[in-house]
Amino acid sequence: MRAPAAPAAIDRTGLAQAIAAYGIWGMLPLFFLPLAAASAGEVVASRILWSLALLLAILGLRARFGRLRAAFADRRALVMLAASATCIAINWLIYIWAVQHGQVLAASLGYFLNPLVNVALGMIVLKERLSRVQAAAVGLAAIGVLVLAVQAAGALWISLGLAFSFAFYGLIRKLVAVESLEGLTVETILLTPPSIAWLAWLGAGGALAFGTTDIVTLFLILSGVVTAVPLLLFAAAARRLPYSMLGLLQYLAPTLQFLLAVLVLGETMTTAHIVCFACIWSGLLLYVAGNLGELRRPRPA
Repeated sequence: MRAPAAPAAIDRTGLAQAIAAYGIWGMLPLFFLPLAAASAGEVVASRILWSLALLLAILGLRARFGRLRAAFADRRALVMLAASATCIAINWLIYIWAVQHGQVLAASLGYFLNPLVNVALGMIVLKERLSRVQAAAVGLAAIGVLVLAVQAAGALWISLGLAFSFAFYGLIRKLVAVESLEGLTVETILLTPPSIAWLAWLGAGGALAFGTTDIVTLFLILSGVVTAVPLLLFAAAARRLPYSMLGLLQYLAPTLQFLLAVLVLGETMTTAHIVCFACIWSGLLLYVAGNLGELRRPRPA
């Protein structure tokens, strides 16, 4: 009889890349605080334009412009990437608006909810089957959202908007056959014309924050770095780590956002928030436990 195979060693580089990506996402509220003078639309447009400059530089260094041209030549992929670009732009707008208006708690709730929305979309769109544990997890999250909707619905649109926009973004990117770097670059290029038009409109009306102070200008430029770098780190980590491990690590970002909201930014936890978070955390624990159980179940020979 053969001895059981030893578990595969965790790729330390991939683990470091994933932790760095989720850590950056989790701390983003602190980055956007100095940009209170800029509207959410200007911040998003700046993220897009400065991200594009960084992505084009990376493509040039890696000599991958041929792959970018191939992505633009694929009409089906282009349509899907236009849809995913719309989803991520909506996600960024809601998130930055939430940070600027003291709603980081609602934003963290949205990203805690996101994995369970992914499960629901997988069942509805991809016809994936839910286990009883997964179904119970989604049900608990739904109860939590219902409680918040009844008792404290003011910021619920933020949580649901972030959860669903990012879930649809992930679903589309799962279905489109374009690599992460080229896909992100195509999305950014597609979003560039409306971004330039929006900034030009703000400039014509004297409402442009860029150039008003050195700090605001610097942070708007750096917004491209904090947009592209974690996405590229995540894509690299996804090639090195098991998907189940990525699934566990993804809760790092909303956990950091939650702690920032309550401990640093002084946002108030209402009873409805406590019940809602308790339901969603319970659902996530069930979901993770169900996935770990599936991984440990012996496979048929």
